[in-house]
Amino acid sequence: MSAARDAVHLEPTGDQTAAIDAVAARLARDGGGRVPLGTLLGDLDRRARRTWLPARAVHRAYTFDATDRRDERWWPQGVTTSGDADPSGRVEGRRLVAVAWYAKQLPGDPKGGQGSRVTLLDLDSRRYRHVLLARVVAGKDGAEPTLAPLRVHAGGLVWHGPHLHVAATGRGFHTCHTDDLLRVPDALARSDDWPLAGYRYVLPVRFSYRAQAAEGAEPLRYSFLSLDRASDPPALVAGEYARGSQGDRSRRLARFPLDPSSGLPGTGPDGAARPELLAEGVAQMQGAVVAQGRWHVTTSHGPWGPGSVWTGTPGERLHQHRWATPMGVEDISYWPGTDELWSVSEHPRRRWVFAMRRRWFERRHPRG
Repeated sequence: MSAARDAVHLEPTGDQTAAIDAVAARLARDGGGRVPLGTLLGDLDRRARRTWLPARAVHRAYTFDATDRRDERWWPQGVTTSGDADPSGRVEGRRLVAVAWYAKQLPGDPKGGQGSRVTLLDLDSRRYRHVLLARVVAGKDGAEPTLAPLRVHAGGLVWHGPHLHVAATGRGFHTCHTDDLLRVPDALARSDDWPLAGYRYVLPVRFSYRAQAAEGAEPLRYSFLSLDRASDPPALVAGEYARGSQGDRSRRLARFPLDPSSGLPGTGPDGAARPELLAEGVAQMQGAVVAQGRWHVTTSHGPWGPGSVWTGTPGERLHQHRWATPMGVEDISYWPGTDELWSVSEHPRRRWVFAMRRRWFERRHPRG
């Protein structure tokens, strides 16, 4: 187990703050630039609604507006909450759920698709807004740096302090900082010459963590992410998706302790971050989180079959709770203050953000 653990690691990349500063200064000349998160939360432009769900474990659910429910281009994947972001469970005095989406490439779309985005949903007002994720691109021939869409699957999302970690599968994950939130001037947001047209708010990547492995070893695939607040310091949990038919593909679960001062993955003398725990999961894992000392793992059964949640003690066989979630279940996050597990489903017209009571699973699969 130790050799397998030491074989995989994360390698941080350079900080992009200076380049983001330059982009922010450019936008500021036209009336945009850096804005505090509170500005965005005061400018939520869409409305969600409460709804009922065909799932045994769900006790509270929301759905998006009609356009987002039916959209064939944008697909929800990752989920995190203000319960991850702050021990109080609130950010800027609000109870928030954040959902990551990726864009499928449709006819007429740019090569690689339109990228990925994060949606901030205020649970009290039931209003939300999409924020496009971006990467910094160096300017040509001495020109100022600019931004381009961040094209990742975004299967996992963790909001911890000011950092937002976005899963990038085989590439590792990207990290944004909420202080880098940019407001795009209205004229530029509507311009076809602007590569991020249509979005008033953009969040760029400040740095990334690249997936690496020792020679002959398979790098970890960061299919999903979650935060384990029960440990001291907290830890970042990551895992791999593999279908049941992919018997040759690993389904590992890993845990990276976070540095208490920075809140980022702790690194060793060589600058690499290595997992504290490496265990085997189940087929078709969409998300995994440790809550009250137990794994809670989601698996989907396609667009029509209800999903499952698997529970158990780390290192032991997991117990399957069938029909616990709606069809198309994705990532999972634990909100300690409410003792709820939050998730999201991806398919058009069957697209929900929902909460499950953790104790529902413990009553059906007691400890010991």
